[in-house]
Amino acid sequence: MFKLLDRQLIMSYLKAYVICFVSLLSLYIVVDLFTNIDDFTQGHRGLLDVVRHITTYYGYRSAQIFGQLSEAIVLLSAMFTVAWMQRHNELVPLLSAGVSTHRVVRPVLLIACCMLGLSAINTELIIPRIADDLFIDKDDPNGDHDINTPWAYEPNGIHLEGATASRKENLVRNFCVTIPENISNGLVHLIAREAVYIPGGPGKYTNGWLMTHTQPPTLDNWSNAEILECIDPGKYFLHTKEVDFAGITRSRNWFIFASTSRLLDEMMKPESLRLSAMAVLFHMRLTRPILGLLLVFLGLSMILRDQNRNIFISAGLCLVLCALVYAAMIGCKYLGDHGDLPPALAAWLPVLFFGPVAFVLFDAVHT
Repeated sequence: MFKLLDRQLIMSYLKAYVICFVSLLSLYIVVDLFTNIDDFTQGHRGLLDVVRHITTYYGYRSAQIFGQLSEAIVLLSAMFTVAWMQRHNELVPLLSAGVSTHRVVRPVLLIACCMLGLSAINTELIIPRIADDLFIDKDDPNGDHDINTPWAYEPNGIHLEGATASRKENLVRNFCVTIPENISNGLVHLIAREAVYIPGGPGKYTNGWLMTHTQPPTLDNWSNAEILECIDPGKYFLHTKEVDFAGITRSRNWFIFASTSRLLDEMMKPESLRLSAMAVLFHMRLTRPILGLLLVFLGLSMILRDQNRNIFISAGLCLVLCALVYAAMIGCKYLGDHGDLPPALAAWLPVLFFGPVAFVLFDAVHT
């Protein structure tokens, strides 16, 4: 009997999960699409091009939306599964037979953990692979617009900076390179009118920047060809290991789509920008599955605490609870990003607050 009941609850949960995900995703796409429809139609000549652009854009965004709403979807699915049991009076006979409430909802908790694991896989494996596509603007799918370029560092200390860049041509204008004294006879500073990144492949000059119209046109006493080669007067090739075109043109918030291991590696670099925000995000990657599970415990406690309560009132209380947890997460993240709270405390404070509350309420459920 228990195995049959467990399978029934798991199937009910999966159905509710799919319905919640499709509903929330469709709602987001419809609202965002009609709000920004002018941006999608710019630069396209026909309806087919517009539809292709919209499909591609939201196809990539689906993984991002799933990552942002995964905890809410897990909570709503568990809530609807248990509430549906109550509505059809399936819970009362089990309780009358001596089966505890905790035993009845155990499959829901287990499948919720699996869905939270699926969200972690999406964050660590899928989103980092499509990170560049997630940064593409709605009105510039082909990279026709110039973008501003921040600065970046090579592991050996070489500083690279540009004024503007073209994604379509992999080209940076007013490209500045500063080579530190420890790898040259003195401080070397080069300014190129244009620099093109050439990725790996056949040929001598790959995995680096081809700089043209460069000042100064030649360097005296330079012999380190593994770093910088002078091809012709005013024309150089700079070999790089990490700073490619994506590395120098990425936005200041590029790390929000990076994997947790990449965040840790980036924080170990002394020249990294926005270390506080990275540290907060790193710790939040560890706490989000825990918070998602706490949300499920809190939601089930709200529904099961008073089984005579109207199902819609219970659902409303769960939504309010979800909003409170998300508000606490966002507030603590804001304080951590701006240095008002230590990064670890900013990420773990919601867990420390809602954790004991969740387990006390769930333990108090009538069995």
